[in-house]
Amino acid sequence: MNHFQFISKNEKATKNFAKSMASNLEKHDVIVLTGDLGSGKTKFTEGILSYFGLENEISSPTFTIVNEYKKNDISIYHFDVYRLEDSSEFYEIGGEEYFEKGICIIEWGELIEDALPKNFLHITFSRDNQNENIRILTIDTNFKKWEDYFENIKY
Repeated sequence: MNHFQFISKNEKATKNFAKSMASNLEKHDVIVLTGDLGSGKTKFTEGILSYFGLENEISSPTFTIVNEYKKNDISIYHFDVYRLEDSSEFYEIGGEEYFEKGICIIEWGELIEDALPKNFLHITFSRDNQNENIRILTIDTNFKKWEDYFENIKY
């Protein structure tokens, strides 16, 4: 597991970081977002959607579990699994089938870790104790595509 870090000074920086990452996304990619409420997970998702021209489409999937966004032949599935009891509920909604259909962004994905595919990108959002606008994004990955990406980008 490789470990990278990005310090975001504000919401715009978080969205720009996500937007630049989105250029590397492909069908079957899974991104798990972990962090407290208000830590930047949805802003990050907004950044990804903005790369695809879908930033005005975002809505929180808190009560629907998953929202689907489509651009040409790319489907993006935005999950919020906070309200699920465990991964069995994820399987009941056919959650694992989405992994084959498109790009999956899963907020609170650590709650269904045993249902996740082997290769996924895990980003943990935390606040800086000195500055309320700063977010620390800790990125863990276990596959080469993302390791190469984070080793070679300048941020």
